[in-house]
Amino acid sequence: MKMPFFASFIVFIIWLSYELSKARRRSARERDNYWEREAAANNTRRKPLDDLDYIHIPFDSLPMDILKEDETVAECHQALYYLAESPIVNFTGYSNTDLKLKYGTPNIGLLTRYDQNYTTLVHTLQKWAEKLYESGYTTQTRQILEFSVSTNTDVSGTYRILADIYSREGNEDGIRHLLEKAENLQSASRNIIVRTLQEFHP
Repeated sequence: MKMPFFASFIVFIIWLSYELSKARRRSARERDNYWEREAAANNTRRKPLDDLDYIHIPFDSLPMDILKEDETVAECHQALYYLAESPIVNFTGYSNTDLKLKYGTPNIGLLTRYDQNYTTLVHTLQKWAEKLYESGYTTQTRQILEFSVSTNTDVSGTYRILADIYSREGNEDGIRHLLEKAENLQSASRNIIVRTLQEFHP
């Protein structure tokens, strides 16, 4: 009875050793690849930024007159006007190495700032939309969130509230469009957003 068990144990040890060795080799390859890309990135010269997908805030199509005396709304407006004076670009899904390889190491400071502006933008839009939604301004909330989604935001609350509005309006195409947008996000939040939207999808 002991021999079959012992043989199985030996086979298991051999298999485990093989898997651990394979994992170490894979990890070493990934580490080497990373440092090779990083070295190449650090030697990439400055490149033009003309092809960046700059985001412009469409004040004319946003509900700027609703609750504009409210402190929270006023703060959001102030932040948006400030952001409008700066370049805004969504780099979600790009690492610093990716950006340096594509646009050159000397541009990394600028690109980081553009991406930080984008993060501030979508969180400001979310805060503004939540205030209007809580106050019963559904149509105006939808306008804000639809703009945010058009920039490929990965703020999960944006999709949840907008999907809720579409659901109340019976807008199945709107929910379907949100789901398609979410499925194409290059973000760690993608799966969470998709699962949330699937709860609304008919």
